[in-house]
Amino acid sequence: MLLKEQITNHSTDGHNETFVLNLGPQHPATHGVLRVKMTMDGEYITRAEPVCGYIHRMHEKMGENRTWAQFLPNTSRVDYLSAMHYTHAFVGAVERACKIEVPPRAEYIRVVTSELNRISSHLVWFGAFLLDLGGFTPLLYAFDDREKILDLLEGLTGARLTYCFYRFGGSCNDVDDEFITGTKEFVSYMRPRLKMYRALVTDNVILRKRLEHIGIVDAEMCRKYGATGPVIRGAGVPYDVRRAEPYSVYRDFDFDVPHYHENDCMARYLVRMEEIEQSLRIVEQAIGRMPDGPFQGKAPRVIKPPTGDYCYAVEAARGRMMVRIVSDGKEIPYRVKLRAPSFSNLSLFEEASRGMLLADALALMGSLDLVIPDIDR
Repeated sequence: MLLKEQITNHSTDGHNETFVLNLGPQHPATHGVLRVKMTMDGEYITRAEPVCGYIHRMHEKMGENRTWAQFLPNTSRVDYLSAMHYTHAFVGAVERACKIEVPPRAEYIRVVTSELNRISSHLVWFGAFLLDLGGFTPLLYAFDDREKILDLLEGLTGARLTYCFYRFGGSCNDVDDEFITGTKEFVSYMRPRLKMYRALVTDNVILRKRLEHIGIVDAEMCRKYGATGPVIRGAGVPYDVRRAEPYSVYRDFDFDVPHYHENDCMARYLVRMEEIEQSLRIVEQAIGRMPDGPFQGKAPRVIKPPTGDYCYAVEAARGRMMVRIVSDGKEIPYRVKLRAPSFSNLSLFEEASRGMLLADALALMGSLDLVIPDIDR
């Protein structure tokens, strides 16, 4: 994958020989249009500099030239694998600004769909990560399982990836019996699959030798770069927005926040695999306690949040996603700021990869679960 022609610079000082190697911007291991400029000493990395901006789409600037409702579809295009969470953060910020009350049934629907979206995102990461490490078969299993979630969400939302399902004050549709029955069947189906994944992949000695004690990212490094999500939980910090800053109706559910103290790629792997189980727990509880009532509250036809500065944070699949909006009382936002987790998680790569073998650095990058449009937003 790394072609000799990619070597762009070469220098010799008589004792040490280094060269610069470009990983990307079209490399399979970067999972998107990301370029990493690597200074190599043989097979060891002395410096890895991420170069961003190749697919920047100016989402935040677009937020300043369209109405609040018109910007809503943009949020699902930032991290397309975690679209429900991003839309949730934006509608949450506007609802907080406008003091729009959301009916309990709508909150439960949001929790169910968000957790299903989290599972599907983790399954994509699981398959792609193992493909990076040389294992092809798990990708087929993971995508087969993910298809079942996409079928459920498509029946409810009409979309399979970039969902624009939530509305200010609720959601655009109510869940029907078919969705509830299908979700219950999926929960029953997925639990044995997790045991199969453990037997097939997690306990595999080859995988463990590739991930254990590799790609050390400790809590201090996470704090320095603002890393969140499975990255900080793999560093022993049980930080989860659903617990630390409870939103929606997450207080109603019993679930654990998986975290490991090993700080390595294996720790981050285990966190995500256990999070799938925890999301199944939440979905099961939410479906079982789904209240009756409306799925859409009263919201003004024309949204004009009062003048002010408002924030709303959610736990997305890759960490803390926060939307900050500034309103001057008009139909168009004065400012929309998106705090996306992938940018912070990528920022620590330069320090964490220093001195690593190139093959191990690719394992580190895969364990960060980067989505490049989340960085180039």
